[in-house]
Order: sequence, then C-alpha cells, then structure tokens
Amino acid sequence: MGLFGIFSKSKKENLDKGLAKTKDSVIKKLSRAVVGKSKVDEDVLDELEEILISSDVGVDTTVRIIERIEKRVQEDKFLGTSELNRILKEEISGLLQENNKGEFNAWELPKSDNPYVIMVVGVNGVGKTTTIGKLAYQFKQSGRKVMLGAADTFRAAAVEQLHIWADRVQVPIVDQGMGADPASVAFETLTQAKKDGIDVVIIDTAGRLHNKINLMNELSKIKRVMDRVIPDAPHEILLVLDGSTGQNAFEQAKQFTLATEVNALAITKLDGTAKGGVVIGVSDQFKIPVKYIGIGESMTDLQVFNRVEFVDSLFN
Repeated sequence: MGLFGIFSKSKKENLDKGLAKTKDSVIKKLSRAVVGKSKVDEDVLDELEEILISSDVGVDTTVRIIERIEKRVQEDKFLGTSELNRILKEEISGLLQENNKGEFNAWELPKSDNPYVIMVVGVNGVGKTTTIGKLAYQFKQSGRKVMLGAADTFRAAAVEQLHIWADRVQVPIVDQGMGADPASVAFETLTQAKKDGIDVVIIDTAGRLHNKINLMNELSKIKRVMDRVIPDAPHEILLVLDGSTGQNAFEQAKQFTLATEVNALAITKLDGTAKGGVVIGVSDQFKIPVKYIGIGESMTDLQVFNRVEFVDSLFN
C-alpha cells in the first residue's frame, strides 16, 4: 500500500482543497523567506518561526519545531532551502506521531459486545452538532448501527438540531426534551442502545464554559451514570474545536481538558481559514490525538485524521 493508500484519491483531493487557504498562506510566506538564499540560516529560521506562529501553530510548538530543524541544520552542516519543505514535513509529522500513537483506521471500532460510546463536548458554535451528524453518517455508511443521545438539554435549539441530523441520517435518537437531566438522558440512551444491539452511541452534551464547576460536575455525573450501564463508557470523550478561531481553540482545549478526561479531538471549519496550524499546536500542547478534521460542508468532509496526509497537504 502506497503512502496515500489509506485515503482514497478523492479524499486526498478534498483534504488539499480544505487546507488550501492555510497552505497558500504558509507556502507564499515560505517562498518569500528563502528567496535569494541557498541555505537555511538564522534569518530563514527566524522567518519560519514567524510563519508558523501566524498560522496558529502556537509559540511553544513552533519553538519545538524550530529546535528540531536547527538540530538537522547542525547535523547536515549545509541544509539547502530547497529541502526546507521536506524537512518541515518530516519534523512536523514526527511531532504529531508523538501524540497519535498509531494511525486511526477509518471508522473502525474495537470489538465488543457492548455499544461503543462517544461523549461529545465543546462550546456552542464550534460545529458540535454538525460533527455528531457527520460522525453518525460515516459510521452508518461503514455498516454500523448508530444511536444519538440529546443530553445538551440546556438549549432547545441543540435538541432540535440533533433531531434534524437524526432524521437526515436516519438513525434513532433518545430525547427527554429541554431542561431534562443530562445524566438521565445518557442513562436512557445507553440502556436502549444495549437492548437494541446498537454499535455506536453518540451523546451530545451542553457547551457552556461560563461556570466551569457546574460543567465539571455535570460531565462527571454523565460519565458515572454511563459507566453503570456500560463499563468504561464513555470510551471516547471527543472535544470539538473550531479551527478558524485559532488561539481561542487553545483556550477552549485548556478549559475542557481540566473539566473532563478528553482523549480525542475533532477540529472543524479548517476549509474557511488560514489557521490550519492549530491542528499541530493543539495536538502537541495537550498531548491528545486529533482524530477527526472537518474540511467542508458535505457529510463526507469530516475525515479521519491522518498526519502524513495532513502535513503533505500543507507543505506540498
């Protein structure tokens, strides 16, 4: 299987298209940084540092990337600017590998007699409900039975939106209406899912950060209740971040990782921004693997993240 064997050609094309704004920004700036220079020197590295920070890779992660490249410069003695793209790809890919232990295989699930439970967290407006709908669609396309749980009972709109997605994808949904106890919704969803032989359960949760203690208590309660129905549930706590918000995404990641044990990230809206570097920075800073990226509006534009593909699309 070749380098891009995991992804179909059309998926790679979609990824290239989705990351085009970030790539254009990075490549143009890189080209300007190396114009008239044959080797990677201090000036080129300074420019590179600025480029990565402006793409929202984040200061700490940028420093780590620059240090890795400096080490290569020292080892190679003469590093040509023509090789800079290749070196960048290798070093950033290596950095992402530290947090993505093994690649995720598209829509595969661990073998179990119980449903696989994904609890989705994130502030309102980041594309949380849309991500849940797209996940449901992709899992259903891969032959899985999917059920949704409307545990974001704080906003009537959240429950309504989830119903729209359940109808669109044609999957069952458990809903106790606005104002219901989120843990009660989670309990009913998992109980029903076990009875119906469901493969994947996706639970939506409230996305308010203004009162962190309440959020923490609520998420902990939902987790405790789930664990009673299905041991070790939720198996995945997926934090959805809006890639176009850049540094704000880092702040949200910080708050949610304090509130609950996030073990996977979905980064959305990457097609509308030149801040795609946020994927690299958030993964590196929080040591949490990026599992999904959103690069467009269609159902199939939520892709399972592949670091080699991603870095290739950014620096090719």
